[in-house]
Amino acid sequence: MYCLHVVGARPNFMKAAPLIRALAPRPSIRQKVLHTGQHYDRPMSDVFFQELGIPHPDFNLAVGSGTHAQQTSCIMLRFEQIVVDEKPNLIIVYGDVNSTLAAALVCSKLHLPVAHVEAGLRSFDRTMPEEINRLLTDQMADLLFTPSEDADQNLLREGIPRERIHFVGNVMIDCLINLRPQIAEADSGVLPLKYALVTLHRPSNVDDSEMLRKILNALGEISGDLPVVFPCHPRTRHKISEIAFDPPEALRICEPQGYLQFLRLQEHAALVITDSGGIQEETTFLGVPCLTLRDTTERPITVTVGTNKLIGRRPERLHQEVRAVLAGERKAGRVPPLWDGCSADRIANCLCSVL
Repeated sequence: MYCLHVVGARPNFMKAAPLIRALAPRPSIRQKVLHTGQHYDRPMSDVFFQELGIPHPDFNLAVGSGTHAQQTSCIMLRFEQIVVDEKPNLIIVYGDVNSTLAAALVCSKLHLPVAHVEAGLRSFDRTMPEEINRLLTDQMADLLFTPSEDADQNLLREGIPRERIHFVGNVMIDCLINLRPQIAEADSGVLPLKYALVTLHRPSNVDDSEMLRKILNALGEISGDLPVVFPCHPRTRHKISEIAFDPPEALRICEPQGYLQFLRLQEHAALVITDSGGIQEETTFLGVPCLTLRDTTERPITVTVGTNKLIGRRPERLHQEVRAVLAGERKAGRVPPLWDGCSADRIANCLCSVL
């Protein structure tokens, strides 16, 4: 059986790496990797492939940036020809980025089986482009691998047959567990003994100048109580320069980090402030308090079971919530079921038995 993994953005790499490893020893499986180039900054992509131990892609569509329609259509046009030429038996897609939907659409039209890893997650907010990608991909996928039991219920409610749904756990946590020894050795530079870690990338927080200024002012206030480390994507840094924000000394806006360095930053942080979905999961596994600057999350298990707290798009609440965590008012949290490092093996076993 020939499996083609489709990745397009850095979170996909972390989800694909454990499954590529789990399938590698199985003689009945031949696999290749296709990178759509949706995240097109070559140095950072290369670092991720190197750190995760993923073989360099067999194909790179190099689609780059653009509107959602431009990016999705470009992937579809270039991907279709490769699929026609290669004739894989199964396409494996990950997460909720434009690459995920584009590949699923092409395969649906060509009647090729699709497996969706991280299926069933819902924020119930259709203003998020990722939510549309999730909904449509799950309707087209033949095998749906879910990270949590609430995802199973979402799919059943949407009419997906039970036999297509497989609760396997969280492959991103597989990746984290596998790299734990290297994380301990990763160098994140000279850091304060206690700090808050920040990540921001969602357009609703970064592209809205007024909202971005409010968030940065709140982070500046927080840095008076606790140093703040903010690895900042070049695009976000450009937005910060546009509003002429001058950070206080204790708010350290620095370069983006590699995966290992960033995980080390998370593991040792007093708390994390984010708008990222994957970081909500990682902090829950690591037991680190997480404050999420969003009104909704597609990973509610990180709130109901884990260490995550949604504070909405209300930066004025940030300082109060940070002080509460520092005062010991933090969620204990626990690791959700099947976030045990064996999710990729469950997927591999299912693929071999079903296909």
